[in-house]
Amino acid sequence: MAVNRTASGAERGGGSDGLILALVCLAQFMVVLDVSIVNVASPSIRHDLSFSQAGLQWVVNAYTLAFAGFLLLGGRAADLYGRRRIFLLGMGLFTAASLAGGLAQSQGMLIAARTAQGLGGAILSPATLTILTTTFTDGRRRFRALGMWSAVAGAGGAAGSLLGGVLTDFAGWRWILFINVPIGLLGLVAGRALLVDTREERGRSSLDAPGALRELAERLAARAAA
Repeated sequence: MAVNRTASGAERGGGSDGLILALVCLAQFMVVLDVSIVNVASPSIRHDLSFSQAGLQWVVNAYTLAFAGFLLLGGRAADLYGRRRIFLLGMGLFTAASLAGGLAQSQGMLIAARTAQGLGGAILSPATLTILTTTFTDGRRRFRALGMWSAVAGAGGAAGSLLGGVLTDFAGWRWILFINVPIGLLGLVAGRALLVDTREERGRSSLDAPGALRELAERLAARAAA
């Protein structure tokens, strides 16, 4: 039997639904932004770290493949282990990986950091959606919140190229990654203050880690063959 635990506004200790919506939208914006923000900075990254053209593509691919490969696993983890806990885990990993990427002194370090960013995004993004749907239970309010969440995600994709160009021109390519650090720290503080854990447990169901790894392997093979 499914056990579904949700928290009302009172149980969240006075946390405003509007602030929670702003928090999950900010997190989703940051995750989607980093899919495209490195594109404009690619020439600077290539020159600074001596990437080949083929190697440079993996700065983008590492993020998108890790994100897509582990997205379903991140959603299941939020249900099993608590949405607040997984939100904070994803936000923390994404923030730490952004800092590591900004400090990268080698090709391998940057690609590893981008992979960790993608994994952090795959943990964080589904948690934002489940937090939203359990916070806004009324149909009309939920549809409005989902519409805002979707619009912000779309804006993140569009803003990546613009923001990446501005940061690269005025501060250097490393700031396309450093910019996530203060935002991520703010998200961690706000998440701890506003959210409580809600989860849905179904018997002895567990994470399908082998399935996620197979998905990632298939995507890697497809990318290598392309």
